Amino acid sequence: MSLQKGRFIVLGAGVLSLFLGGVVVAQESRQIPSQLMRTVTVTGRGVESIPATIAQISLGVEAQGKTAQEVQQEVARRSTAVVELLRSRNVEKLQTTGIRLNPNYSYQNNVQRLVGYTAVNTVSFRIDTQRVGNLLDEAVKAGASRIDGISFVATDSAIAKAQEQALQEATLDAQRQANAVLATLNLKPEQVVNIQVNGAAAPPPPPIPLAAAPPTEKDRAEMFSVPVIGGEQEVQASVTLQIQY
Repeated sequence: MSLQKGRFIVLGAGVLSLFLGGVVVAQESRQIPSQLMRTVTVTGRGVESIPATIAQISLGVEAQGKTAQEVQQEVARRSTAVVELLRSRNVEKLQTTGIRLNPNYSYQNNVQRLVGYTAVNTVSFRIDTQRVGNLLDEAVKAGASRIDGISFVATDSAIAKAQEQALQEATLDAQRQANAVLATLNLKPEQVVNIQVNGAAAPPPPPIPLAAAPPTEKDRAEMFSVPVIGGEQEVQASVTLQIQY
């Protein structure tokens, strides 16, 4: 009986030694390299301001009447005149942006009564900022009764060029940051091991809201007598560099 117990103990020790040996081998296979690549990561930013020479305009025709057919015919007639005017002035990206027909109700003694309809047809287009004042005055005279807003943007070619310049500025900015940090620590940059371009965006300025109520004759004469100035549009870019030292 004691002999069998001794054999069991010896066998158990053998299994234990094999298991521990496997652990040691696994640890040796996952040894961490003694020399790690040292890097610094920096993000640079570039901003370009360019003239906003294009006006994005939204205007429309609004009419009210007793019947749906009446207001739709009136809006169609005036909208056709406005669109023909815009086409004759060679505006860009002319498109219809909304068509609405809403019933109008009156309420008396908690009783709802249909009194008529309101129809609205809106269009949007682009034009040089220098031509905005005269064109809007002509559009109002042709039948436009809503000028919902104006926003100013740069031309597509100007934006594309500014995006390239902003990316270059962002890259140089990232390099300057890395050089400043490494020089302070008496270290020297060796090579760029990773580049991440975070993009170059040109968000348009917010639209400028204008009065939507139908203008009076006096308003038509004075509405756009002041020159329209587009201002500037910013193009922003950022680039992240990982530099070995």
